[in-house]
Amino acid sequence: MDSAFDLPEDTRALREVAQDFARDVLAPKALDWDAERHFPVEEMRQAAALGMAALYVREESGGAGLTRLDAAVVFEALATGCPTTSAFLSIHNMVAWMIDRWGSEAQRAEHLPSLVTMERLASYCLTEPGSGSDAAALRTRAARDNEGYVLNGSKAFISGAGSSDLYLTMARTGGEGPDGVSALLVPKETPGLSFGANEKKMGWNAQPTRTMAFQDARVRAEALLGEEGQGFRMAMAGLDGGRLNIAACSLGGAQRALDIALDYTRERRAFGKAVSDFQATQFRLADMATELEAARSLLWRACSKLDGKAPDAGPFCAMAKRFATDTGHRVADEALQLLGGYGYLHDYGVEKLVRDLRVHRILEGTNEIMRVIVARHLLGRR
Repeated sequence: MDSAFDLPEDTRALREVAQDFARDVLAPKALDWDAERHFPVEEMRQAAALGMAALYVREESGGAGLTRLDAAVVFEALATGCPTTSAFLSIHNMVAWMIDRWGSEAQRAEHLPSLVTMERLASYCLTEPGSGSDAAALRTRAARDNEGYVLNGSKAFISGAGSSDLYLTMARTGGEGPDGVSALLVPKETPGLSFGANEKKMGWNAQPTRTMAFQDARVRAEALLGEEGQGFRMAMAGLDGGRLNIAACSLGGAQRALDIALDYTRERRAFGKAVSDFQATQFRLADMATELEAARSLLWRACSKLDGKAPDAGPFCAMAKRFATDTGHRVADEALQLLGGYGYLHDYGVEKLVRDLRVHRILEGTNEIMRVIVARHLLGRR
């Protein structure tokens, strides 16, 4: 089913490049990466060579200068090969964009060339052991002195931690609440920065997740991104785009699960005919395809809102994230059910997709928080 009828020609061409990369580079190794907990850095650098590490970084800063819709199309296509890898590329893109958007000329010159090529990897550090959904309550503190900032505290559930080279870290430089939060660019080699063990997770095994600890970790004054007190607003702006990207990753993974189910039900025979000949199977497949198309349409509308800087872009990003990640996980689970016992086996790939997509309903803001954002917008208009 072709959903590109209203995409610009350039975006369609971009999608084809990403689809080819997903099919030829990511998909053949994705199951092994999952089983071995392997972080495919070299393959991501190949994606970076195609412009996929800085999709919406400005061209004058070395990026591709594309739209959020372009990025969503790319991340969906990449996720058909491996949602975990596509999701980390999304995080890396978010950090690169935030440096391009708020960084000084010196910061852009220092960091972006190596981020664009993924010679250096970047992670986004907001969540803490005691502040997940209530991100404005974060406790990690960055105290200013004559030489720069001294960080103390911890971060949790950080994708790429221990492997990434640069950590965009939200820390408290002022009083309580969101206005006391600032953003700092913390290199991996910073004295006083340490990492926990690679977490054992249900899914997303092809990228490391660790805690981070700051114990009198000192960074220079030039590590501050933007101005003091701007960090929380930066974090929320980054998350609007991140929510679109993770929604796209969910759709790509679910589309792959649906494709596997279509092939399986055509080939599998029961009671003398193909499983796809049963009306119950046809109805289920039709519903899965319809739900994905509906989610994709909402995602693309949210992308256009963010690209156009619409005042209601934030709530639309929340709607798209909630609906696409719920839908993506449900469709993948339905695909597993259609494969029966084979769906539960690693070699068929669907159980990995179910595990990978489950976390999308939690990260970039839980889907319960997405409902809060939308409800506040609705009630505030009345």
